Amino acid sequence: MVRDRRCYLSNGNTTTRNEGHSIVNAGKLLSLRMGEEKPPPCKRSRRDRSKNRVCRDAAVVMEENVWKELPVDLLEKVIARLPTPSIFRFRLVCRSWNSLLTSHRFLQQFAEVPPQFPWFYTITHGNISNGAIYDPSMDKWYHLSLPSPPSKSIISYHVASTGGLVCFIDILHHKFFICNPLTMSSWELPSTVRVSSQVAVGMVLNKASTGYKLLWLECNGDYGVYDSVENTWSKPGNMPPHIKLPLALNFKSQTINIDSVMYFMRTNPDGLVSFDTVKNTWQQISIPSPQYSMGHTLAVCKGHIFLVGLLSKDNSTCVCVWELEKMTFLWKERDRTPDTMCQEFYGKQVQMSCLGNKGLVLLSLRSRQLNRLVLYDLSKKLWSKVPSCILPRSRKRQWIACGTSFEPSINASV
Repeated sequence: MVRDRRCYLSNGNTTTRNEGHSIVNAGKLLSLRMGEEKPPPCKRSRRDRSKNRVCRDAAVVMEENVWKELPVDLLEKVIARLPTPSIFRFRLVCRSWNSLLTSHRFLQQFAEVPPQFPWFYTITHGNISNGAIYDPSMDKWYHLSLPSPPSKSIISYHVASTGGLVCFIDILHHKFFICNPLTMSSWELPSTVRVSSQVAVGMVLNKASTGYKLLWLECNGDYGVYDSVENTWSKPGNMPPHIKLPLALNFKSQTINIDSVMYFMRTNPDGLVSFDTVKNTWQQISIPSPQYSMGHTLAVCKGHIFLVGLLSKDNSTCVCVWELEKMTFLWKERDRTPDTMCQEFYGKQVQMSCLGNKGLVLLSLRSRQLNRLVLYDLSKKLWSKVPSCILPRSRKRQWIACGTSFEPSINASV
């Protein structure tokens, strides 16, 4: 178990230490300029000029005293509401701010702040050992090293997440790891039964208590459920007979969850397989796939299930978004990429990797002549281009192999 709480986020432009130093200097310079602002030039008596000078000096002293005597709890409330990267940069200011991540009172303040935009943890094709994190609110990439796994471990591409935690699987040694990418804390789950290289994984937060549940599922119907509160694996019952086996799971699609229910995508027949982590029950929903579509993956927004995929016909390719209608259990088209983006795909064999949750979807579109990253807002129906992911000390654009979205949380405990 790793308990190193240090984390340094880097966006490749300037060093974190320099950024924190410049912010502090800028604040001092701004305060000094506000206190030393000179009045417009005019003829005044010597007595008036002396009086104004004393008033200006008193204003500077009063301002310093106000900030110096600012209550600590009020200061922590202000810092807790800053963007997450700013919190880590401000840790370089002084020792007291550096110890915020271990302060129980500050973590309580941070927990009261509404969740920010979800971040995207990605594993790129050219750098499978380290993760690349995209922050949509700042439109920046951060590169960081995860805690080192045990020797001779191979972290597979399969990842899942819930809250601020991300799950990794070591297929070679059949082990699961839970990590908070921000605090760099990690935890190796107890050993489970032997799992194959083809396994789907889902995570969901417990509503009735603290902690989370993790589920792995194989095509033959075998599965296991881990409860972080009890720190044990279990298999509550068998797959019901009305669910057709083998499942033919779509491993390119991420697992989504709504409340306590996880949804997995399957083929033959096309549709969804769901598991209720509270009732420990399985359900199967047959949903035919849209015509001329491929590369399907699931997404969720405000309790609604969406399908994202490529729509190809007559050398024309576009990204299309469908919503599952609850009455008919059919996919209905809601949106597709603008014509300007579709023109870039014309005549090309485009491959797509899609990841995202909580209303935001990150798309990696690539071909021999194309490498694009696109962000889509499901609620606003807004398409926007994402800056290329370039590793430090490299100029080559990376394409995303897999990943997941997670809510950046300092107080998410493994």
